[in-house]
Amino acid sequence: MGRRVHRLRADRGLTQRQLAEPAYTAAYVSTLEAGRVRPSEKALRHLAARLGTSYEELATGRPAHLATGLRLRLTEAQRVLATEDPADATVLYTALVAEAERHGCGPERATALVGLGQCALETGELDAARQHFEAAERLIGALGEPLTKRVPAVRGRAIAHLLAGELRYACYLLENALDELNASGLHDPDALVLLYTAAIGPYMDLGAHARAAQAAESALALAPRVSDPALVARMHRGVARTLIAEGRSDEADASLAKAAAYYQQLQIHGELALCHWMRGYVHAQRADTGAPDGGGAEDLARAEAELRTARDMLAARRARLYTHQVGVELAGVLHRRGKDDEAEALLRELLGGLSPGRGSVHAAGAHRLLGLMAERRGDAEAAEEHYVRALALLEHAGAAGDLADLCRLLGDLLRRAGRTEAALDAYRTGLGHRSAPGTTTLGPPPATPPF
Repeated sequence: MGRRVHRLRADRGLTQRQLAEPAYTAAYVSTLEAGRVRPSEKALRHLAARLGTSYEELATGRPAHLATGLRLRLTEAQRVLATEDPADATVLYTALVAEAERHGCGPERATALVGLGQCALETGELDAARQHFEAAERLIGALGEPLTKRVPAVRGRAIAHLLAGELRYACYLLENALDELNASGLHDPDALVLLYTAAIGPYMDLGAHARAAQAAESALALAPRVSDPALVARMHRGVARTLIAEGRSDEADASLAKAAAYYQQLQIHGELALCHWMRGYVHAQRADTGAPDGGGAEDLARAEAELRTARDMLAARRARLYTHQVGVELAGVLHRRGKDDEAEALLRELLGGLSPGRGSVHAAGAHRLLGLMAERRGDAEAAEEHYVRALALLEHAGAAGDLADLCRLLGDLLRRAGRTEAALDAYRTGLGHRSAPGTTTLGPPPATPPF
């Protein structure tokens, strides 16, 4: 502070007396410049006026209106991430992180780090995403900000672990944050909706349908208190998953239509692509359930169209991991429509971008589909190989519902081949995973906010 006052005074050719008068003395300015006294706000405002600068710049050393300018550029970066190429947003966020660090703007740097994490999620760079979110959490904690400020980073980190196949740890992060928010009385609707909607995905993959339904109900109850329309849209997209699991396909479709309308209005193309993805999933499920207002072949055709639209939109955004995941869903519909050659070619292309640490649930889904197609053409050996690979991937992820179904497929295959003991082992494995569906690392589900 003293060096800053001295430099500015010298730049303007003022003596200590000229700077001090009429409210202070030259001796006071001399003591201040020597670093032996910390000026009051009143003294700083007097000195700033005499030096022709702003109070903020004199107090912090930052250029005038720097924080405001950074926030405007952060908003632009967020718009680019939502509506354009994540790579372009990455460039903007990287520059903002460096500039905010150079000028000591902690909150703006944390926001930019969260933005970089979101960009990395879009492009499937999960390790980089986790690192950015963890850095943001540490910075926000060092700034002494409340937990509500950390929620976007916590949510992002949980999604990175979810996409890497670490379902239980994703649940742990989200449940821990929910319990901490509720226990501390920080019932911020935006923060709670972010966490509840993020928890629906891992709950569904774990087979914890009751918990997913509870999270969806909590999110819906909080929706009227949420001011961000994009957040409400994301909530509707997440809730649709629980409605699908309960067989309420019409309500799920209605939720997704609402979400799509919000995203269309906001031109958030990435989220809109995920809505097309989920609508394709809804139509595929309706083909199975024989919903009264739809036929199997017609619903599968609609599912294929929606999934192709989602895949094209995500590919245009270079969201590689999401593009691979929706491609697996599309291959499943193609298989059901009798287009096995196209489905198999697509799956073999996609498996190069999926692994145990990067989309393991969908990698398992790809091997499951390849196994089904191998069975259809009478190649039992290839089918068994794919089922075993899928089993290992699902055990790594802890996806209980998918594991049980896969064990059934493998057991049936082995039984038809006369390998009764091996078939029984497969069935027992599946039953073991279904015996306690929905368990997570924390035991009881998180508390419900008192609304």
